[in-house]
Amino acid sequence: MNADFPRVLTLLRKERGISQKLAASKLGISQALLSHYEKGIRECGLDFLIRCADFYEVSCDYMLGRSPDRTGSKLTVEDIPEPDTIGKENVFKAGVLPVLNKKLIANSLNILFDLLSRSKCKPLINEVSSFLMLSVYRMFRLVYGANPRNQNALFTIPETVSQCYADAAMQVSFANAQSITEGDPVADMERIENVDPLYVTTESLSQDYPLFASSLLNLVQNSEARIAYPTHLKR
Repeated sequence: MNADFPRVLTLLRKERGISQKLAASKLGISQALLSHYEKGIRECGLDFLIRCADFYEVSCDYMLGRSPDRTGSKLTVEDIPEPDTIGKENVFKAGVLPVLNKKLIANSLNILFDLLSRSKCKPLINEVSSFLMLSVYRMFRLVYGANPRNQNALFTIPETVSQCYADAAMQVSFANAQSITEGDPVADMERIENVDPLYVTTESLSQDYPLFASSLLNLVQNSEARIAYPTHLKR
């Protein structure tokens, strides 16, 4: 039995704001049977899967959890828009602060990922990327959960454990990345063959990244201010 179908079926109904009784009527089955489908007690046939996809205007791949996109498309590098692509989703209406912080983070990530590309170390790129994606996942889920109307069925991991599990996964990614940067990779990960391209000074940052260097330096300053490390402990 597909484990994602009951979750997605429930999510789509609740997002549309209709009762189980109404959804069952629209889909041509009894409420009891729909309840069994949503709970994963019974497995539906192909005909009902297609009916659901048509009713909720999504793809069968989305219904089965094979694609996170409602249309069922699989992202490629060419499909992903640039962060600053003009569009309504890139317009912030809450003032200067979110725009400022987004630019500081996005510009700093440009430098970080350029350095990662210089390392030519695929495991390091993967571990750093995983750490950052998990961080965004945690914060998105936290903000998403602020409205009780938002459906937890969007996620496969229960809310009660999601943050702790994500934190543990982040720690593993950080540990793996640290082992690589310190020259002692774990789990048969490859080393950075040449660290010379990773040599960085404030001068080289300004020269190599004239548009982004100030953002990274400000991010470093802001982060360390937030950490508030006691000055008397400095060596």
